[in-house]
Amino acid sequence: MMGAQRHGARSGAWFLLLLATWWTALAVSPVSPKAWAQNDDQLAAPAAGDKTAAAQPVEPKHTQSWLSWFIRSSGLIGLFILGLSIYFVSTVSRLFYELRMVVALPPEIIGRAEDRLQQRDFKGVFDLVKEDDSFFSRVVSTGISELPNGLPEARDAMERVGEALTVEMEKRISMLAVLGTLGPMIGLLGTLLGMINSFGVIARSDVQMRASEVAAGISQALLLTFEGVGLSVPAIYFFALFRNRVQHIAVTTMLRADQFLRHFAHAARGKKAAAGPAEPALKPTSR
Repeated sequence: MMGAQRHGARSGAWFLLLLATWWTALAVSPVSPKAWAQNDDQLAAPAAGDKTAAAQPVEPKHTQSWLSWFIRSSGLIGLFILGLSIYFVSTVSRLFYELRMVVALPPEIIGRAEDRLQQRDFKGVFDLVKEDDSFFSRVVSTGISELPNGLPEARDAMERVGEALTVEMEKRISMLAVLGTLGPMIGLLGTLLGMINSFGVIARSDVQMRASEVAAGISQALLLTFEGVGLSVPAIYFFALFRNRVQHIAVTTMLRADQFLRHFAHAARGKKAAAGPAEPALKPTSR
């Protein structure tokens, strides 16, 4: 189980690294001069027989980098998507640290609790798990508190606390599902804005339409759609990854806690049974 969890953590880390590398390479790469150094006069090609117009040299425009075009075309919507992306990366990093088996099921706490249980130090076991804030300790402390009412009642109380803690962990990853749904919607908003700008240029053109202005609106629409989808895809992936991890942690911890509670109840019954025969021997001496 731990090997599968470590494999999932490594897969998520490699996914983040490849995504960051791809975005960095995309941002710093310059735009080809052939793509962005075209003059508007070149788009209106001269007639085939006009040798004078064809012979006139055309001065190329200033070449801009991909990064500068990326920032200018993204605008405020792209800035908002960037803020969501930073929040997404920080959330994923925090969840990788918090949603671990060693956090929910700490080996040192389990080892100390088992040592005290072997020594029949029941109060020491309860004090140990009561002071700890892990998933295992909170569930076991609830079960031990309800153990005087019987083992079935203690197990029921422990299961209810385990379900509440599982829901709490699921709430931590719910924002990833929100980002996965919100990303395409924001990209669609950018698509509408870019298409409005492009068709606005066409509608306002009386004599000659400037193709560069129309292309700017279309490129803005496609770019913002790409950014929204680029945020949504990893958010959906990590939501599924952490949802499976939460279920794995909850099931494994509850099984381990139930096993420990059974051993605790058995040891407590054994101690009580061992102390039982000594009581009749003490009664005649008290008279």
